[in-house]
Amino acid sequence: MRSLENLLVLHSAMYRTGNPALNDSTFTIQDLVQEKMTIQGVAEKGFITLAVMLFSGLSVFGLFATGNPELAWTLSIVGWGAGLLFFFVMIFTGLADNPIAVLTYAALEGLFLGGLTTLFEVSYPGIAIQAFVLTAGVFCTMLVIYRMGLIPVNDNTRIIVFSAMGGVFIIYMLSLILSFVGINIPYIHGSGPIGILFSVFVIGLGAYCLACDFDFIEHGVESGAPKQYEWRAVFGLLVTLVWIYIEMLRLLAKLQSRR
Repeated sequence: MRSLENLLVLHSAMYRTGNPALNDSTFTIQDLVQEKMTIQGVAEKGFITLAVMLFSGLSVFGLFATGNPELAWTLSIVGWGAGLLFFFVMIFTGLADNPIAVLTYAALEGLFLGGLTTLFEVSYPGIAIQAFVLTAGVFCTMLVIYRMGLIPVNDNTRIIVFSAMGGVFIIYMLSLILSFVGINIPYIHGSGPIGILFSVFVIGLGAYCLACDFDFIEHGVESGAPKQYEWRAVFGLLVTLVWIYIEMLRLLAKLQSRR
């Protein structure tokens, strides 16, 4: 009877989050598991992971500040390419619950964000701290809204969000490919109303993904998921936060360029 209940829990967990890094179908409910997933465990691992990414990013920023731009740009580009490749490897190989893999990904993202942030900061002084504070604000706001039950997180909304994320990803990849031949997709990357609305939409999409991530974590804790899934939860949150931060930089840059 207990096995039947566990099977029903797993069946109802499908599409619980639109974040490709988090999927409740990966949960394995084990009655005899002694070390189980906890909110505190996710928080502790999250702080460690963010610290690694912050240290990595500040290292690149420090290289720029000390007059080593060539090395800084090289590390940033390596972080971007290796991070993107590592992301897909972790998604499709099950490494998302491996602490070394998650921390390595955080370090690579830090290298990339260090260079990207410096690039924006040079053009728009003060934009880095604004983007950081606003991203933290989005995280805290969505956490409060989710805990208050003010935002719906169900199968239908997850499917819609996952589809929208797929469309945005295609636009990103198409923009990247076309940029190599000197072609830019009009409007959405500009500082006009369409470009600003697109960035707001993407940030809103990322914010809802945070709610889905919170739901994933809560369900994992309630289901008694193995403790290693705390790292999978941290990885999913990291992916979402990096996405929101990058788009926040882009939005602020668009708004400042209109002045």
